[in-house]
Order: sequence, then C-alpha cells, then structure tokens
Amino acid sequence: MVTRLESDRNGRFPTTQRSVLRGLRSEDPLERSRSLERLAQTYWKPIFNYLRLRWHKDVAEAQEITQEFFVRCIGKGTFASYVEDRARFRTFVRMCLDRFVLDLARREHAEKRGGTRSQSVDVGTAEWERIADPATLDPEALFEAEWARSVVDNAVESLRAACVQKGKDIHFRVFERVHLASDPTKPSYAAIANELGISIVDVTNRLSYARRELRAIILEALRELTTSDEELRNEARTVFGIEL
Repeated sequence: MVTRLESDRNGRFPTTQRSVLRGLRSEDPLERSRSLERLAQTYWKPIFNYLRLRWHKDVAEAQEITQEFFVRCIGKGTFASYVEDRARFRTFVRMCLDRFVLDLARREHAEKRGGTRSQSVDVGTAEWERIADPATLDPEALFEAEWARSVVDNAVESLRAACVQKGKDIHFRVFERVHLASDPTKPSYAAIANELGISIVDVTNRLSYARRELRAIILEALRELTTSDEELRNEARTVFGIEL
C-alpha cells in the first residue's frame, strides 16, 4: 500500500472530472469501449486473485471464470446498471462476482447430479459445501485488498512508462530500489547512490519526484473510477491508508 499522500501537483485534492462508470452509459460506443477497457485493466487482477483466494480456484479455472464474468457483465450491461448511492462500485462488482460463482457452482452441481450417483455424492456435494461456506474469509476485506493492490500495480507500471518517456529512467530505478526491491532489507540511500553513480542528494530528489508522480497517477486513476468527490476521498483513503 502507499502510505503517504500529496493531493495533486498544486496541493489541492483533485475534483472529479470524468468517470469511467458514467462512461459505461454513454451513447458514444467509443466512450463505452474505453470505459470497459479501463474497468477491465483495473479489475481483472483483483477478480482473478479473489477467485484464487476466496473460492480456491486453480489458475486455469480462475482465468476462465474471470473471462466469462466480464463477457457476461458486458453482454447484459451489468456494470452500467450500477446505482451509485447504494454501494461502492467495487462492492457491487464483488457481489456480482460472488453470485456468478455460486450460479456456476449450482449449474455444475446440477449437471453432476444428472450423471452417476457416485459423482453426485463424492464430488458434487462436497464441492458445493466447500464453495458455499461464507464464513472462511471476509469477502469485502479480501476484495478491497486485491483491488487496492491492482490500482497501485497499474500506477507503478504507468510511472515506469512515464519515466522512460521523459528520459527519467534513473528516477524510476531509484524508486524501484527503495520500494520494489525483492531484498528482505531495503538498501541504504548511500548504497543506491553508489550503485547508480549519483549522489545521496540525487537519490533523495529522484525518489521524491517518483513518489509525487505515483501519487498523482493513482489519484487520476481513482478519479476515473469514482463518481463523486466523497467517493474519491473514500477510495483514496483505502489505497493510501490515511484520512484526507
């Protein structure tokens, strides 16, 4: 999670300008397509990981169900039917996904009952009982964590691309060494400076730039995925972990 927040480059909390969610209802097919693509980019990984962790699906099953879920929702206009004042959109998505998985399980169980008796008892019933147990995990907290991780991961990739485009590769390399290194202990600023052939002051300045840009990218992504300033603040609090 990102633990510090700067509002935007001017020090103000950003005002909602456009929303992917409203774009889903646009009469412009290009706008609807762009909105669906943005949603898929944000929600694909959390849905896939949620299926793996909450519903205990293997990789192939999770991929297939994720694909089927998006196809079903797009075909039926499920995302566009979201009512803004009832729940957060990601809560709405998670509830739709849970219902979708349960429907799949019911159909699978019904098909197995139509086969041999041993299939119905030994496989179908046991599988249904395992899937239908809602007490094993907190679904909302799990999906929230996966959603926030997806938002940050996408923002990091956008930061990487932006730094390359602006000729600031070393800024991202500093950020990468501090925040993304797989080492159990973080390297010191002195070690990073020595590794990259820059001064410790340069490390500090480049890291500050990268952090500032990442926060701006995340807030822009959240601005797209919300429909009001209040919801934007709530979702930013989820990602950054602080009151704004």
